[in-house]
Amino acid sequence: MRILIRTSKWAIWSRRFGSFALPLLVIPIWMHRNQMLPSETFHTILAVAVGIALLAVFLGLGAYVRLWQTGDRGWGRATLGLFLGLLCLSPFAYGISLAMRYPAISDISTKASPPLRLMVKPQEVPPVPAPSPEEILGAFPNAVSRTYKLNSNQVFKLVEELVGARGWEIRARSAPASIRSDGQINAMATTFFGWRDEVVVRIGQIGTGTRVDMRSTSLIGAHDLGRNGTRIESFLLELDELVSEKNREEVVLDDPHEEPTGQ
Repeated sequence: MRILIRTSKWAIWSRRFGSFALPLLVIPIWMHRNQMLPSETFHTILAVAVGIALLAVFLGLGAYVRLWQTGDRGWGRATLGLFLGLLCLSPFAYGISLAMRYPAISDISTKASPPLRLMVKPQEVPPVPAPSPEEILGAFPNAVSRTYKLNSNQVFKLVEELVGARGWEIRARSAPASIRSDGQINAMATTFFGWRDEVVVRIGQIGTGTRVDMRSTSLIGAHDLGRNGTRIESFLLELDELVSEKNREEVVLDDPHEEPTGQ
């Protein structure tokens, strides 16, 4: 007598939903990054993808219970569906952890007043309680203005080199007319999901040195998940290293074989 072992429908549908959720997430991200998909449509597709991924995880877990109780086939299908669902949900789980870690803000600047001028107006969002300057500084301790012992032309070249190395799209460029004048760069940075943030770097002469201020603003959303603050921190820390290298290059060492004079 032949015993018929069925394949769990829970496992079948878990794999189907997981296999559908993955391209539903990846393809719109690629399209949004390449400006082939409006942000409003992208957000809707993301919500649908999250719902389908959650359903794949739910069905996969349910399939495990059913398979244990009935002895049906489908462990591989259930595992694959559960894996794909969790894979699709992992970026959103990471985003939730960032939202809990960083203050709810979408505009960070090292210069409070007057604010550095943007080229694109950010989308209006519902008002939320703004974090205090102390909270912002506590979350991003390195997002502060810098003063370097180089002239503004030298610092501007280093800033422009660093902006290009990061792949930001320069929208406006105003180089210093002289070593004692100011300069500014407005650039657009693209996030992993394709959202765009405007970055402003201003270089100004102060005393015998050069001051660098920076602003990073999300054009969409009320919470940037900390990316603007961390962007400013990483940029300025890297600029610190470039300036240090520049200073070392300009140090003139005495020739140890040269005879001292004036004796």
